[in-house]
Amino acid sequence: MLKLSAVLFAVGFTILCYGIHTVFNLPPIPAETISESYRIVFFHVPAAISSYVAFTITFISSIAFLRSENTKYDIFALSSAKFGIAMITAALVSGSIWAKVAWGSYWNWDPRETFVLILWFAYAAYFALRATIEDDFTKAKYAAVYSIFAFVTVPLSYMSSTIFFSLHPTTSELKFDFVRGLTLGLMLISFLLLYVSYLIIDTKVSMLEEVSKVE
Repeated sequence: MLKLSAVLFAVGFTILCYGIHTVFNLPPIPAETISESYRIVFFHVPAAISSYVAFTITFISSIAFLRSENTKYDIFALSSAKFGIAMITAALVSGSIWAKVAWGSYWNWDPRETFVLILWFAYAAYFALRATIEDDFTKAKYAAVYSIFAFVTVPLSYMSSTIFFSLHPTTSELKFDFVRGLTLGLMLISFLLLYVSYLIIDTKVSMLEEVSKVE
């Protein structure tokens, strides 16, 4: 598995480097305020989507743990949540920068911004909960139950732009030409490959730590 992780990381990092080079060499779009700053979308969107994927895996792993009480699923859920919180933080920061350029303010309490912030707090609380419980099994059980309820913030944040009036464009409204669309797709693939690579490594390290505790 570690060899697979190394391969995935190498491929993901290579695609990421190529994507970054392409992003900064794309011509500006014909818009007065966002002609150059639109490039942040190539980082913002993959960060947001990969966080949703990571939190979905945490959700599934939490259900698997409650059904089986197998510690490996709790480890899997935690490792995935670590990546998810990092990516949703990146999405929040990059989204705020975009908002400043497009809407004139870093924060506008737009429905999408607000629900993503709620999502961030929900999963920050997940880590806070784990930090307050000492017994490993009790910690895993409570964290799994909590993460199942916290997951509701994921679809709510994703659909907020369509449910409520929002300045934030929906996915269907994000229209790029072939080159820009391909570049965005490559960036997304690179983020997902790096996620899987991280998940494998972090899960393996955590499992080894669990074994050392038993010994």
